[in-house]
Amino acid sequence: MSQEVELVQGKLSVRMVAEIGVMLALSTVLAQVRFFHAPYGGSVTLASMVPLLYLAFRWWPGVGILAGAAEGLIHLAIDPEVVHPIQLILDYPLAFGLVGLAGFFPRRPMLGTTVGLVGRFLSHLISGVFWWASYTPPDFIQRYGAGAGVWLYSFVYNGAYMGPELVISLVFVYFLRKYLFPEATASGGSQQAARSGGV
Repeated sequence: MSQEVELVQGKLSVRMVAEIGVMLALSTVLAQVRFFHAPYGGSVTLASMVPLLYLAFRWWPGVGILAGAAEGLIHLAIDPEVVHPIQLILDYPLAFGLVGLAGFFPRRPMLGTTVGLVGRFLSHLISGVFWWASYTPPDFIQRYGAGAGVWLYSFVYNGAYMGPELVISLVFVYFLRKYLFPEATASGGSQQAARSGGV
């Protein structure tokens, strides 16, 4: 069996596959440690996004996006909240896949973490507006109108867990950045070298 599989223009090495498997498993386990679970989906977890962020920083955003999408499907299998096929895509593979956008900022992990989790939040926000609008409390509709009320409620609802999730991820990334994200402190030329390392 070949040790390398072509992935777009890069190479999916044995080491990369192993790291993806380990980090997906770790993310899934950490996601089960919940400090808060919203009634219609969404949780504050024990830094379950950090393994996905590691993959994005270490192996380029493409790998981070694919791994995130896979993690989203795992979440779908474990704790599904589905009302429409497009909502399923927005709340699971797309939302978690967008965490991989962090990989565009390998030398600035705090910024990358923020971009990745804000991307996830926006996907949940859109899903909430178009497929969870009927769950908007009447008070929001009466006070802010049908349009603004739905957007505001989706913002508040999804922000209630994504805000703390972002803070927890930033704290973990900050303290682990020298160990998990060495490129953040590496000199310019070492970044490409680290990514193109051997199997």
